Amino acid sequence: MITNEPVAEWPEVSTREKIVLALMPFGVPLMPPLGISCLKTYLQQHRYTNVKTVNFLVAPGIQDEYAAYFRTLGEGFTGDEGAVTGNYYYDRGHNVLNNHMMAYLNHNDEEKYIHLVKQLIYTHFFITVDEPLVRRLHGVVERFYHRFERLLARFLEDEKPDVLGLSVSRDGLPASLFAFRVAREKFPHTRTVMGGSVFFDYLAPGTPGFELFLESTRGSIDKIIIGEGELLLLKLLQGKLPRGRRVYGAADIGGEILDLETAGIPDFSDFDLSYFPYLGAYTSRSCPYQCSFCAETLGWGKYRKKSARQVASELQELHGLYDRQLYFMGDSLLNPIITPLARELVKDDRSLYWDGYLRVDRHACDPEKTMLWRRGGFYRARMGLESGSQRILDMMDKQITVEQTKKAISALAYAGIKTTTFWVVGHPGETEDDFQLTLDLLETLKDDLYEAFCIPFTYNLIGQAKSDEWRRTNTSIPLYPEDAVDVLFIQAWTMDCKPSREETNRRSLRFIRHLKKLGIPYPHIFSEVIAAEERWKTLHENAVPSQAEFMERSRYIDENKQIHPLMFVRNTLQDDSDFNF
Repeated sequence: MITNEPVAEWPEVSTREKIVLALMPFGVPLMPPLGISCLKTYLQQHRYTNVKTVNFLVAPGIQDEYAAYFRTLGEGFTGDEGAVTGNYYYDRGHNVLNNHMMAYLNHNDEEKYIHLVKQLIYTHFFITVDEPLVRRLHGVVERFYHRFERLLARFLEDEKPDVLGLSVSRDGLPASLFAFRVAREKFPHTRTVMGGSVFFDYLAPGTPGFELFLESTRGSIDKIIIGEGELLLLKLLQGKLPRGRRVYGAADIGGEILDLETAGIPDFSDFDLSYFPYLGAYTSRSCPYQCSFCAETLGWGKYRKKSARQVASELQELHGLYDRQLYFMGDSLLNPIITPLARELVKDDRSLYWDGYLRVDRHACDPEKTMLWRRGGFYRARMGLESGSQRILDMMDKQITVEQTKKAISALAYAGIKTTTFWVVGHPGETEDDFQLTLDLLETLKDDLYEAFCIPFTYNLIGQAKSDEWRRTNTSIPLYPEDAVDVLFIQAWTMDCKPSREETNRRSLRFIRHLKKLGIPYPHIFSEVIAAEERWKTLHENAVPSQAEFMERSRYIDENKQIHPLMFVRNTLQDDSDFNF
């Protein structure tokens, strides 16, 4: 239940007033922010034309501080722990970084603060570090906030927004709360509003941290919107939401959802696009599936999609505006539209390439289909393969088989489409035998995997498809000390089930060592990406062009129009069930 204490009224925002929508550090700048770019378009469609979007992820010096924190944190890893690299290291490290940044903002006892940071590092990496390392990390965080405050104050002074709206993810929460504080202190008349994916999991209404968050931000955040942002934000600005409330969700607009057919293309005109390898687009919102560990449907509600012709037209329109050929699709998965979209793009004169999340299904197992997708510009399939154990896949409700996984990866690689794969390690109930089946499957698929990433299982009290079931059948155990929650805001949880977090960590390290042994990349920095792409080209004759080729702005790439089968291949599944796409 969303708490709604009485608050001061927000007057209606006129269409002449200045609205700033922003994304705060930290994160990897893969593409200009899609969410706030879509919000800008929608507000402009409704006469709010004085809207500015800004991405502080690429503000001067911000990525330097991000790199410095991880470089310093890495000094605490020695010996066998040196295997903690790549995306696993950064994923676990973000938990440390985010909580450290929050503790820095809120602590009032230095000794407890230093001890807490040590605990955070041990909790997520199971290593013990000394106080000098923690103090060096403290220095990086302190330097970041000083630099960030100057950047933010100068930006707000220049823009003088009437409304400041921040889209907040887990990784951007500390910097966003700091930005709200700075805005309220230095520009008290600026109205503030917060939304974003952090409310789908870590700060989902009903979690213990949500009430603390509301209380602690009462003086700096005026309004909070939870769920799909376009309709809620517009109605907030228009004064059409219930009065005297601070928190709003889908129920406050009668469960209404956005009609994607009328949403318009994202507006990227405020961004320096040279920072990004991709532009963003999307074909759908939400997901027709409910895998056990996922929170996607909580945020977006009912699944819906655009027509293939509309998406093809929007991509061509974006190309005409920004002269970019490579796009990242922000969908949960592309399966429902991938074949008709590829057919539409094959018919278009211009070559456009697109990257996105794909699910194993019978169509992905068909080389004739994957060759069609390749000719239509499908560039990379990001696939949650999760496990090599059929038992675990069934527990996850993935509705796929291991044999289908093998055939799908083979068919995609045959077409030259990059196969980025994600594997959940430590799902509740995973045994040593189950994990060994995952390692065995990696070995079987090694030449057809562009890259593989280990995702240690994370449990949320609320939000995942099976959160309620797990909470009923297992005891939820807090990860952080009870007296630390006042400075961290967010409590993390585990369950008293097997495998333990310690065992999950050991298996994750084994997973990474296995990738090294097999030569399967798990890149993070650009030099590792280049090496992964060179490997892919040596393995697959139909390999897609490299990112570096797309970054040569004077070059137009249309090799997909000339792609032909290397030989006649037919891949017939024993199980020919459809997934009703």
